[in-house]
Amino acid sequence: MPSAAYLVLENGAVFEGTAFGARGEVTGELVFTTGMTGYLETLTDQSYHGQIVLQTFPLIGNYGVIPADFESAGVGALAYVVKHPCGEPSNFRSEGSLDAFLQARGIVGLCGIDTRALTRVIRDNGVMNGKITTAPPTEADRAQAQAYRVTDAVAAVSSREITRAGEGPRRVALMDFGAKRGIAAALEARGCEVWSFPHNTPAEDILKIKPHGVMLSNGPGDPAEPANAGIVETIRILEATSTPIFGICLGHQLLALAKGYQTRKLKFGHRGANQPVKETATGRVYITSQNHGYAVVAEDSAFVNVNDGTCEGMDYGRSFSVQFHPEARGGPLDTSFLFDRFIERMDAHAA
Repeated sequence: MPSAAYLVLENGAVFEGTAFGARGEVTGELVFTTGMTGYLETLTDQSYHGQIVLQTFPLIGNYGVIPADFESAGVGALAYVVKHPCGEPSNFRSEGSLDAFLQARGIVGLCGIDTRALTRVIRDNGVMNGKITTAPPTEADRAQAQAYRVTDAVAAVSSREITRAGEGPRRVALMDFGAKRGIAAALEARGCEVWSFPHNTPAEDILKIKPHGVMLSNGPGDPAEPANAGIVETIRILEATSTPIFGICLGHQLLALAKGYQTRKLKFGHRGANQPVKETATGRVYITSQNHGYAVVAEDSAFVNVNDGTCEGMDYGRSFSVQFHPEARGGPLDTSFLFDRFIERMDAHAA
């Protein structure tokens, strides 16, 4: 029999729904994503570490659970909020339902609430914390939500050992801050041998493999938090060697910090597979997949968000970075050419 569950926001608002997935209590930063598909990539994206993910699209789970589509081995989100989870998925690749998947992974779910109304609360007031509980809400739940903070996020999701995959004439050092599998796959498909390094690997150890280029991955948390200072310094050392660098999402922000720029937190971030981005040099607009709550503060952006004008990419000559996901898992393939651009810059540097 369905059991009641509640979402308590830090501003005191309460949304009552039904529990699904694992049962329990969880507190996190509540963020919304507008993707109509790609829920498996969303759930397994480690950039959602420390966050409760809200899907604005009402029906989620209709094509089931497909492990081949996962972006990491684990679930990044702390909890999952949807309006209608599909209990009977239909897809020849499906290996089970979303509910069973969340139960097996110990991920708390909440369904049956007006997700559009909840999204409007976040858009009006900005990102806020929340707590999911199966007990009638109390003032203590609100206080717990207010006190929550996401800290040391990169260290929590980065790999613990060096790995190597792919074959080809180009050697790429991938700094793993919670990397999506699609990034390495895009490089391997273009003839790259990809070495993945934990986030705290010293620059001298990365340079030992003599990389033709360095990839800075996506990841969670505030790029400017003190815990990331060592990463920024490592990037600064790598950049000084003239090795081409390509940064994506958090990697874009960390590279900007290493180059002397600053970052700021957005009111409610950009999350989904339908974000329009304009390349300033050409004026061309691309539809992109994004997941971030912070932005680089810059007036010389190579790409800008069409909706709010925020920085979506920087070009430093040899190195460059983008806030969106050109590997497009899940999302449009409009900007996959950026991996080819990275290949071209590595080849030009090696010539």
